[in-house]
Parts: sequence; C-alpha cells; structure tokens
Amino acid sequence: MDEVFKALADPSRRRLLDSLNARNGQTLRELCAGLDMARQSVSKHLALLEAANLVTTARRGREKLHYLNPEPINAISDRWINQYHRGRIQALADLKTALEAPAMTGQPEFVYTTYINTSPEKLWQALTEPSFTRRYWGENEFETDWKPGSPMTWLNKGVRISDPRQRVLEADPYRRLAFTWHVVTPEFAKSVEIEDEVREKLAAEPISKVSFDIEPVGELVKLTVVHDGFEPGSTMLEMVGTGWPHLLSDLKTLMETGETLPEIDWAAASAG
Repeated sequence: MDEVFKALADPSRRRLLDSLNARNGQTLRELCAGLDMARQSVSKHLALLEAANLVTTARRGREKLHYLNPEPINAISDRWINQYHRGRIQALADLKTALEAPAMTGQPEFVYTTYINTSPEKLWQALTEPSFTRRYWGENEFETDWKPGSPMTWLNKGVRISDPRQRVLEADPYRRLAFTWHVVTPEFAKSVEIEDEVREKLAAEPISKVSFDIEPVGELVKLTVVHDGFEPGSTMLEMVGTGWPHLLSDLKTLMETGETLPEIDWAAASAG
C-alpha cells in the first residue's frame, strides 16, 4: 500500500484521477489536453498510478485507454475501516465512492484490475465452477460447457435465467473468459425485488458483456474485468458498477484465505 499513498500524495496525480473520474477511458493525448500538462509529465505520473494500481488500461484498436481502478482504495478501506473513527477516514470514503461510480463518468463501461495471490488455473476454476461461484457470487452458478458460442443458463438462488442471447463469447482456459450478461427476467426481478419500472428500463437496454483477462505476474495473478456494451446512462451499468468492486474483493479474499467477506445480496445490488 506504500505505492498507493505515494501516488495519492502528489497533486498532479490527484488531478489525473479527478480527470478520469470526470470522464473515464481517456487516451494519453486527451489527458494531456484536459490538464494542460506536458506529455512526458503525464506519462510519468500515469506510470506511477498504474504501478499503484490506481489506474488500469485497456486497448481499443490502436488506442490505449486509461481508467480509474477502485481496487486499492477498497483494500485500504477493508484494512482500516473498522479501526479508525469515521471522521478520520472520510477522505478515503469520498475517494472510494468516486472511484466506484462508473455511471457518473462519460465512458459507458466498467473496468477493474486486481492482483490475487493464486494461480491462473485456480482462478479459472473460481470463475467457472459452481462450487466456487456459489461462495462469492451470491449463490450464483452457470450451466454451460464453456465453449465459445455455447448457451449459458444462470442460476441465482433457485431462479433459472435462460435466454438465447446469453452466450459464451471467448474461453481460453487460464487466460481469458468472456460472456454476455444475463437478461433481467420477471422471475429474477421479483426474487431480488427490482421494481417494474426499473425492470422495464433494463429490458429496453441492449445486452451487455463481461470479460476476464488473467495474466500471471510473478507469484500473483493480474485479473482485469471489463464490463461493457452499455448505452450512455445505462441503468444496468449503474447496478453492476455498485456490485462488481465488492464481488471481486470477495473473490480475492476467497482465493487468498479460503473465506469470504460478510454476505451481501449481490443479486439485488448488481442485478447479477
């Protein structure tokens, strides 16, 4: 965590985070123009922010896009939230809230990177096998053969969610997994108490997709999650943006300790 505090200590780097919070998914050129900083200076600051995992990147064609990453702020919060008076951590709480608000940004997607002390093989199991997903994903599990193009049925606390649009998009074991998100059926909406008005909004949106990139880094595994395919102002994006940070923290805790975080109804929190 030393790298995180060092990165946050510099006002120029905080300005970069503020810029990404205002509009996520910017190129280096856009960041330079928006902050009136030299390209070399922005590159150096971004390198430190990436090293601290406060910023993560994703390629779109030839462009390299930069995103806020809430994972290290979550780690700080999880470590000290119960040990200090609330007033002393208000700054961290505010920053955590800002980093976990993808719906407030101009980029219609959610990007999150975390480092887990596990192996690619075990992480793949945790993403695909019901015995794992039931533990950290609100009792959620998948029925599929995990072959590209194969259908997926989601089972969440006894509710079956089936739709021909639910498909495995990519499955490269221990490296990359991608699939379309589930639809919000009337049965699922009822089980997690989603109001009819909200469900109608969700039904009108295009189905989104999520990808998991797995990369070994020394003794750790770098996991990057990208959830995209949303329209601007998406209700689903707002929902999953609330649920993903804790779900992935729960996954990390499970892989590293064998335990999970205090239970939260993730179906209701993230519509997932």
